[in-house]
Amino acid sequence: MKVLVINCGSSSLKYQVLDMEDESLLAKGLVERIGIPGSILCHEKTGMEKYNLEAPMADHKDAISHVLDALLDKDHGVLKSMDEIGAVGHRVVHAGEKYAYSVLLSQDVIDALTECTDLAPLHNPPNLLGISACKELMPDTFMVGVFDTAFHQTMEPESYIYAIPYEYYEKYKIRRYGFHGTSHKYVAERAAAILGKPVDDFKVITCHLGNGASITAVKNGKSINTSMGFTPLEGLVMGTRSGDLDPAILQFIAEKENMDVFKVTNILNKKSGIYGISGISNDLRDIEKAVLEGNDRALIAVKVFAHRVKSYIGSYMAEMNGVDAIVFTAGIGENDIGMRAQILENMENLGVELDLELNNIRGIETVISKPDSKVKVLLIPTNEELMIARDTNRIVSELK
Repeated sequence: MKVLVINCGSSSLKYQVLDMEDESLLAKGLVERIGIPGSILCHEKTGMEKYNLEAPMADHKDAISHVLDALLDKDHGVLKSMDEIGAVGHRVVHAGEKYAYSVLLSQDVIDALTECTDLAPLHNPPNLLGISACKELMPDTFMVGVFDTAFHQTMEPESYIYAIPYEYYEKYKIRRYGFHGTSHKYVAERAAAILGKPVDDFKVITCHLGNGASITAVKNGKSINTSMGFTPLEGLVMGTRSGDLDPAILQFIAEKENMDVFKVTNILNKKSGIYGISGISNDLRDIEKAVLEGNDRALIAVKVFAHRVKSYIGSYMAEMNGVDAIVFTAGIGENDIGMRAQILENMENLGVELDLELNNIRGIETVISKPDSKVKVLLIPTNEELMIARDTNRIVSELK
């Protein structure tokens, strides 16, 4: 069966087509500037050069229609007819407490996801637009929802309940949800496979480090704790997000700068993190270049980022009474050699011994710890689209 994976943003759309017989990638692409002048589709058939199409795309339905045309194109396409698509897997950011697993997108499920919109106001609406557009253009094709938050629904209350009046949890569902769940699940399962361990008897800390970053403690295949919280703002220091901080700081800044809470929260989301500390960029590569040029604030930003990651790793090792492995993934995790080394420096007493020579690599699935390291360290490029396609294929196959 061939699966189309769709990931809709507010003005963008990423897609892939995978053949689930061998999990091969047939085509992928990106649509940008949906609803904005200058809309463009960048389509790539595996083994061929990229194909760009500039055309007006007023909404997500227009964008998906162009995607389908590209997939059927005699030169650039990978399908002879739309009947070859057995199902569409949709990435949906937030399912609240409603779903701890991927599900077929019935109207009841769509209604439930709509109710979660206030929990993810920037993400769920475009996700739902993509679902609606696909259902209209492919009314006879199975649609499956795969949720960023679902993997973390296995956390126990001590990990997800905040120490605020309990009525706010009961009334508004304010709790830790966690994000990047599809990525954490993929690399945790992949790490177990690489090391020849059964996933249901395996303890691993997965570090998804990119512009958005989170860490998850995975025990026996289940998420038991994760760094992001009610929103993706909590946890690690990120590209532009502050991560953990004293909540009283919001009121202090608001009073000093004559701002309302919305403006302060915007600063914490978009002007903080390594960008806020360094004053240079939200891209760690730019900051590390500035470090080499002697920029003190850039050096502080790098050290703060590494320190926060190390702190979470240490706390999760304690929570699980030791771990079998630590995994690095996503943009920084897969490619920043120096940052991985800095994070894991001086952790030998915890059984973590990084091999600096093996660590001198980017973007390739491999073990980078010393052969006798008690805790194995792995670099695993994430593949959220494949994880979405697998869940979609499994659910639809069970229906046939």
